[in-house]
Amino acid sequence: MPRESLTESASPGRMSFESAPRRRSPFIIAALTAASLLVAGCGRGAPGEAQGPGAGAPPPLPVTVLEMQPRKVPIALEAVARTEGSREVEVRARVAGILEKQLFREGEPIRAGAPMYRIERAPFEIALAQARAALAEVQARADRAQLETTRLQKLLAERAISQREYDDAQSSRQQTQAALLAAGAAVRQAELNLSYTAVDAPISGVAGRALRSEGSLVTPGSDSALLATLTRTDPIWVRFALSESEYAQLRGVDERAAKVTLTLPDGKRHEGAGRLNFTGSTVDPKLGTVQLRAEFANPSLALLPGQYLKARVEIGEREAFVVPQAAVVQTDRGRFVWVVDASNQADLRPVETGGWVGRDWVVHRGLQAGDRVAIDNLLRLRPGTPVQPKAPADAQADSAAGAAGAGGPR
Repeated sequence: MPRESLTESASPGRMSFESAPRRRSPFIIAALTAASLLVAGCGRGAPGEAQGPGAGAPPPLPVTVLEMQPRKVPIALEAVARTEGSREVEVRARVAGILEKQLFREGEPIRAGAPMYRIERAPFEIALAQARAALAEVQARADRAQLETTRLQKLLAERAISQREYDDAQSSRQQTQAALLAAGAAVRQAELNLSYTAVDAPISGVAGRALRSEGSLVTPGSDSALLATLTRTDPIWVRFALSESEYAQLRGVDERAAKVTLTLPDGKRHEGAGRLNFTGSTVDPKLGTVQLRAEFANPSLALLPGQYLKARVEIGEREAFVVPQAAVVQTDRGRFVWVVDASNQADLRPVETGGWVGRDWVVHRGLQAGDRVAIDNLLRLRPGTPVQPKAPADAQADSAAGAAGAGGPR
């Protein structure tokens, strides 16, 4: 029997123990190698992940910053204003009578002296004729008294009459002369009353609503006497008030050089500037304000009487810092801006703001020349946040590049 057969039959257990490792050793080595690679891969971490003690720190936040430099800004005082006509006149009836005609159109411009109403003339024509007749009668008596006085004066010189008779004649002549003056005044009054039947525009302006219609009885001294109103709108006046502190700034400059501009109710700026034509000399004890008034040219009726506007009085210039409206954070503790320091970290700084220059805030206190103020990504900023500052031009270029890439083929 061969040797190999005897060995297997005599010692089967030993044969199995020695031969199995020789057959399975390649598989064990491969498994150990895979496990080693897996452990090494877990130790290295994912590709691109930061290693070392700084692992997990976020990258700097990109923000656009403006470097502060002082510039000249206007010194402006703002207040709510109301427009009014430079002249506002009530058209009233000056004699009693029936309105026969209305000769104007409501709401349209009208020139001074243009006819507006006609009141019934007949009663006043009759009154004028009676006054003239009375004047003629008195004139005749005055002429007779004059002749009588002249005749008696000759007789007095001849001592044909007494001095008393002559004095009586002289007194009668003087009385008729006074009656003549009164009769003449009555004629003038009758003529004036007749002229009042023609109601003409006293000024040039825009006619208001007709308050009495044709056929109405009007009476001077009563509510029915008011017929309409006329308002001169070119130039137009704008009335407003300033506080004592604001008025003190205005008093320190030449008021004639002050420039007044208007902002309309829709937010648009009114074309053209006005000038101050009145400043109050007293302070309202209840409100602590001083009344002012400006005058504006208004040939196209762009401004109407009674409008509420915002008046802005520019009284000079001064140097200040200007930041966009979006850069100012407003809280219950005041206004703040985010400032980027030399180490590119954000810091919240309180500021004192003034008026507006366009859509920007004027900052009086809290900033210095060279400060870098963040103007975007403000909601993501926290004190000490590392940032990557960008100039406004760079930010616009990045936005344009991003928009171009988004619009390209995909």
